[in-house]
Amino acid sequence: MSTSRTIICLLRNDLRLHDNELFHWAQRNADHIVPLYCFDPRHYVGTYNYNLPKTGPFRLRFLLDSIRDLRHTLLHKGSNLVVRRGKPEEVVADLIKQLGSVSTVAFHEEVSSEELNVEKRVKDVCAQMKVKVHTCWGSTLYHRDDLPFNNMSRLPDVYTQFRKAVESQSQVRPLIPTPEQLKPLPQGLEEGGIPTAEDLEQTEPVTDPRSAFPCTGGESQALARLKHYFWDTNAVATYKETRNGLIGVDYSTKFSSWLALGCISPRYIYHQIQQYEKERTANQSTYWVIFELLWRDYFKLVGVKYGNRLFQIKGLQDKSIPWKKDKKLFDAWKEGRTGVPFVDANMRELAMTGFMSNRGRQNVASFLTKDLCLDWRMGAEWFEYLLIDHDVCSNYGNWLYSAGIGNDPRENRKFNMIKQGLDYDNNGDYVRQWVPELQGIMGSDVHTPWTLSTASLSHANVCLGETYPTPIVMAPEWSRHANKKPSGAGPSARGKKGPSHTPKQHRDRGIDFYFSKSKNL
Repeated sequence: MSTSRTIICLLRNDLRLHDNELFHWAQRNADHIVPLYCFDPRHYVGTYNYNLPKTGPFRLRFLLDSIRDLRHTLLHKGSNLVVRRGKPEEVVADLIKQLGSVSTVAFHEEVSSEELNVEKRVKDVCAQMKVKVHTCWGSTLYHRDDLPFNNMSRLPDVYTQFRKAVESQSQVRPLIPTPEQLKPLPQGLEEGGIPTAEDLEQTEPVTDPRSAFPCTGGESQALARLKHYFWDTNAVATYKETRNGLIGVDYSTKFSSWLALGCISPRYIYHQIQQYEKERTANQSTYWVIFELLWRDYFKLVGVKYGNRLFQIKGLQDKSIPWKKDKKLFDAWKEGRTGVPFVDANMRELAMTGFMSNRGRQNVASFLTKDLCLDWRMGAEWFEYLLIDHDVCSNYGNWLYSAGIGNDPRENRKFNMIKQGLDYDNNGDYVRQWVPELQGIMGSDVHTPWTLSTASLSHANVCLGETYPTPIVMAPEWSRHANKKPSGAGPSARGKKGPSHTPKQHRDRGIDFYFSKSKNL
């Protein structure tokens, strides 16, 4: 038996070399390192409640890009990425037997039940085979051990309380150095082929030229995106003004997909912001990127605090709501056939590209839960299937929030679809981009085709109920805005270079609320 020490680094949602404690720790403690990624068959089955496919084609393509990119990076460092198809606990057991020199299996800890079950099974295998386990915490901006709550049960149920406590009492840790070289794989260990979409019973998605996220996966792409958004274009300096955009790549950071797979570290983004603020400018926009990263932390920690309640129909508030499970309504929603153009445009963008803006997500979630009164888990599982940036805690946390059974201090929050469409797509360009059958309707009229005369519709080649559906539901509050809209309004830059204006009633409402007077910006 070999006396050399081999450490298996089991990678999951930490597909990067920079700021990665696993590699840093293994480099100091091993003669050989096995960076391992397993394509777990459990990720390619149906979702828990509605049996939707769990991993959709867009996220799978992004994952495969990320795996190839990490292998390329590791090869340059004298290592390689070992890829296997199978359950991690079984793959790890096979490798321990095959190599005979494994001293430790190391991995980053996750939060949700399915990931925790994998960790438990890996630990059980290691205990049986007398191999040590080493774990790290590395997915959040603030390290779990540095939070001002001595127990996760003390985590506040309102984000603002959490944010104020963390910002005043905790520090973001420095970056973990990136190894110059990595210890090699044990001799004779095969790297394993990277599967194709077909191997995993998925179809290769078609790239849509309209996509606001035409990006590829991987650490090198993530770092290039940050460089572009911060240093090459200074787009970060106007992020707060543009982040509610709908069209184009640069209205928001678009970091979320790389963050979800761990291709970029939230700490790296934070330290780059700090440097940008020193060298270029510090303003509400640069702070707002940190603010969004903190939301991501918060949802992850809510997952730690509440466990499986994140997925249960009554949510965190244990509230009974008579949700409907109407398949016809759900199909209309997911296929973008509700007859409400702003909802349909967003749902079609998601179906065609795997991406939807933050503004869109809030609206379609509100529409499903508050206007259609459908089980929020239908929406959450549809998002899980399609979103490239699906992060379990953020997705389910946000859906609970929208459904009014999560972390939301305001009761009965409901979005007005027509008002939102007019506020954020006031000339209708976004709707016409994704709902081409309405292209003949000019200006903001496109948001409410049912209010137009037969002659106007005929002129636009629209026949309600035939070429485009009549609304499957009508909310009484819509009429207030449908009657006020500026028909055929002039062109708007909103969503291309960001909002042309912030609606007066929204102006700084959030920023005044969230900025403490002592914030030194």
